Amino acid sequence: MRLSRLFSFCLLALLVGAPTQAKDKVTKCVNPLTYTDIPDNDWIRVGDDYYMVSTTMYFCPGAPIMHSKDLVHWEIISYVYDFLADDDVYNLRNGRNAYGKGQWATSLRYVDGTFYALFIANDQGKTYIYKTKDIYSSFWERSVIDRPFHDASMLFEDGHLYVVWGNGELHIIELEPDASAIKAGAQEKVLINSPREGFNLRAEGAHIYHIGDYYYILEIDWPSGGVRTETCWRSKELFGEYERKVILSAPFDGRGDGVAQGGIIETQNGDWYAIMFQDHGAVGRIPTLQPVTWVDGWPILGDNTVPVKEFTVNLPESGQNRTWASDEFKYKKNKLDLVWQWNHKPDNSAWSVTERKGWLRLKTGQIATGLADARNTLTQRTVGPRCWSEVLMDASGMKPGDHAGICAFQSNWCQIGVEVNADGQKELVALTHRPARRGRPGQGAQQPQNNDTEALRIPLNQDKVWLKIRYVFTPQADDTARADQAFMSYSLDGKNWIEVDATLQMSFSLDYFTGYRTGLYSFATDKAGGWADFDYFHQQQY
Repeated sequence: MRLSRLFSFCLLALLVGAPTQAKDKVTKCVNPLTYTDIPDNDWIRVGDDYYMVSTTMYFCPGAPIMHSKDLVHWEIISYVYDFLADDDVYNLRNGRNAYGKGQWATSLRYVDGTFYALFIANDQGKTYIYKTKDIYSSFWERSVIDRPFHDASMLFEDGHLYVVWGNGELHIIELEPDASAIKAGAQEKVLINSPREGFNLRAEGAHIYHIGDYYYILEIDWPSGGVRTETCWRSKELFGEYERKVILSAPFDGRGDGVAQGGIIETQNGDWYAIMFQDHGAVGRIPTLQPVTWVDGWPILGDNTVPVKEFTVNLPESGQNRTWASDEFKYKKNKLDLVWQWNHKPDNSAWSVTERKGWLRLKTGQIATGLADARNTLTQRTVGPRCWSEVLMDASGMKPGDHAGICAFQSNWCQIGVEVNADGQKELVALTHRPARRGRPGQGAQQPQNNDTEALRIPLNQDKVWLKIRYVFTPQADDTARADQAFMSYSLDGKNWIEVDATLQMSFSLDYFTGYRTGLYSFATDKAGGWADFDYFHQQQY
């Protein structure tokens, strides 16, 4: 009798435990993967680990590497490079900048124990190839090819290395096996010439693969009157004739923008997935994960070419999303969390997280006319559908002519902070800025600094002030704000907040070509030598 009861109890426990065990083996995906600016995705699998790279253009360090175990949760683990050049462009000197330029569309590969990253640097008309044995270590070894391979993709094949790139026409050429240069005697060839009529955008963002009997090239198109579309070309010969098929094309998540541009991958379990991004207004270009189904030898994404909002991934849930984070600035070494990036190359002598324990100190190094040419603006991605960013700032180290505070950073921005006038009086100032003109992507248009609208200027008779910017990218049911609006507020005691009577209508401007970030700034307009201290940075979705 006891054995029978014991057997029944064990059987019951097994049956009750079975659904939980099965559930633990999958991860729920709700798109977007992270509601923040992570465009031009490329990714690889090494064993049970997944690595993804993204575009960050002029921000430094650049080309963030993210890691995941379950394809849903991604964390920044390193950067490919520290800065691209120590010149006027990246030091924001003599009216030069890299806005809208810098690092674009990296191709990431892993071969024989080495990781490779290849991308174009638009401000220099060059292609950079970086490599490392340790992907968790930042700032890899680099080679330079003195010509631009736009939106390129690498293919390692039987000891050969090919690169495919282009816009409209997709070209191919062979590189040296170590990716150090174009192979001696290599001949460039047009691999694909996409249709010309009826398209706003033709064949860019290439990703090439050799899977089974076919070579596949995935690219993005934008048909006139349609949405951004992912198209696949295939051929049984690398240099052969390619046939074409649309593999993802439909509006998504309440927006008319399509989902396109990215790579596909096979998991250790034999399942296939794709990461493709969606242009999502001022927050930037946000990544989505899409299931891949093979149909007659074609990789069909989403639900029969329609992007999917929710599904389950056949991998156990693991890790967390960490592409943005709050920061208390409690560091033992003068090294920042990887979620931070500087606007252009920083002056490392002009910032510290150790000089004043528990505070970030931003010193004024070189003279600036405004945010666009201010060195050492420290930035972090914003996050949708709504979020706020808050700091406590101590202005006691600021000098006459200094400006410091918090900003919503893109080519049309808002900022709230402290200014010190010539007689040493501190003033609390809030303003919005709109450039008088915009450039096309890749032009890095100069931004005039006098197109500002002041919304607030009052005397500040204390050194500490609390500052906040609230972002509404996608309004929710309780919002009175419209999409892509930002609001500034301040507090003199950390408890009672006063909202500034001004609204920034944000937009994804192509002259900067990045989603909105919160920036912490401190610059001099008269003499260098002052500083502003920040006790914390808090960011939260709501």
